[in-house]
Amino acid sequence: MVRPSQNIDLLLLQSGRELFPHCGCCDLSLRRLTEHAGVNHGMFHYHFKNKDNFLGILLQNMYEEFFLQLQAEVLSPGTPKERLRQTMNLFGRLAREHGPWLGRVWSDAARGEEVAMAFLKKNGSRHMQLIVNLVIEAIQKRELDEIAPMQAFTFLMGAVAAPVLIVPRVMAMGFAPALVQEKMHSTVLSDQGIAERVDRALFALSTPMKEIKHV
Repeated sequence: MVRPSQNIDLLLLQSGRELFPHCGCCDLSLRRLTEHAGVNHGMFHYHFKNKDNFLGILLQNMYEEFFLQLQAEVLSPGTPKERLRQTMNLFGRLAREHGPWLGRVWSDAARGEEVAMAFLKKNGSRHMQLIVNLVIEAIQKRELDEIAPMQAFTFLMGAVAAPVLIVPRVMAMGFAPALVQEKMHSTVLSDQGIAERVDRALFALSTPMKEIKHV
């Protein structure tokens, strides 16, 4: 007889979402996970078999939410540059929201955690390709200046995504004084701050290089 789910799998995945940014692959113990979810230890094995399988499902579920929102923005109506602007705004907000677990995945992969490395190998380029394709469209439509697409992509990511991924990690380490942290939240990490960086980056990419050199 098949046992009723009683949403136990969903409870475990929700607990995984909350614990993973703090624990990562290595330190997320089954005991801590099941206690947090209020679930019998044996039910974990019934639903997920083992920890690596659970982590793979957890990471993929979180990433698909990220990717599908981004994909919908890429496919929305508008010119390539308009869609690129909206997509980069969304990407900045999503990177801010998902940054804690994404950062943990990267650090786990750097330490050789197989689940994290397999996840990045499968998904690491999917969202990048969406943005690169938009950049290429905008260049072809002459909405951006003639530039190597990967050069434009890295410029955008450096301006938009890097601050919302790096700044929270630096603040969590206590390097920045309280006043600076407050300003970071109200400017760099805010929706308005993200939008300003997107506009400035796209302005720079739309301006012919010969004009920039004469400034």
